[in-house]
Amino acid sequence: MSPPRRRGGPARPGPRPGARPAARPGASPAGRAPALPPRATWEPLLQLALAEDLGTGDRSSNLVIPAERRGAARIEARAPLVACGLALAEAAFIALDPGLRFEAVRRDGEPCEPGAVLARVAGPLRPLLAAERTALNFLGRLCGVASLTRRFVEAVAGTGVAIVDTRKTLPGWRALDKYAAAVGGAVNHRARLDDGILLKDNHVAAAGGVAAAVRAARAGAPPQLRIQVEVESLAEAEAALAAGADFLLLDNRSPAELRAIARALGGRALLEASGGVTLANVRAIAESGVQRISVGALTHSAPAADVALELEAGGG
Repeated sequence: MSPPRRRGGPARPGPRPGARPAARPGASPAGRAPALPPRATWEPLLQLALAEDLGTGDRSSNLVIPAERRGAARIEARAPLVACGLALAEAAFIALDPGLRFEAVRRDGEPCEPGAVLARVAGPLRPLLAAERTALNFLGRLCGVASLTRRFVEAVAGTGVAIVDTRKTLPGWRALDKYAAAVGGAVNHRARLDDGILLKDNHVAAAGGVAAAVRAARAGAPPQLRIQVEVESLAEAEAALAAGADFLLLDNRSPAELRAIARALGGRALLEASGGVTLANVRAIAESGVQRISVGALTHSAPAADVALELEAGGG
């Protein structure tokens, strides 16, 4: 088995009639169709994953499968999930052999029941099996994030409140984790420290208080960046708004506390709740008067989705 290589080589056969392209995402509950992140943001990660799994070659397949042997397989859901990451799975297979033929059966964003076929892949059997684990690892991670996110989004349906992701992503996976959250229906918060201003408790403490922190940020911030600040009470909320904050982060507040602050502010600020948000309490938080709820668990605690690859008789 040769080392992972970038997309290239001879042209691959086109998909069968009715097959869906892997990279075309389905619409989220909010009607959005998130774009797959640029290839440059995830291909190095994919190449690293393939290299660390392959080593010097797939000894098992190379010993028991003739080099000319061809086959076909299906990738299926073993539990309910939201499809996400099919383009990454395709890229994993093609990286090992451009002659492999990948056909997406579902689109990113589509809900799938156990047994649903997500994709089919056919061609030389050795590289197909060598890429299997890497392809499934990417699918499992991304489907898992999208699936958990969809549960939170559905839990607040009808309230008008947005579920928002965070920077609590797997190191190196920022673009992909946020893509999966968007596929699940979340709103992407800032991707990096340089594309937004969020003054958290440590910033406030270092600056000498909420008002001082907001004034300092307002004095030097580019005009296109909104200033968000974490507050812990109504008094801090009032001070932040008076100093020029655009919206407020209410961290680890109970629904009752959130409701009291929202009522007192009377719509003068955009409010985002965070901290301790679970599927059990997210509805109550959404009904407290906030407009956004950020949930770190979408990316730091999403369980991997159960997906599997099964060879099909007579394929290839």
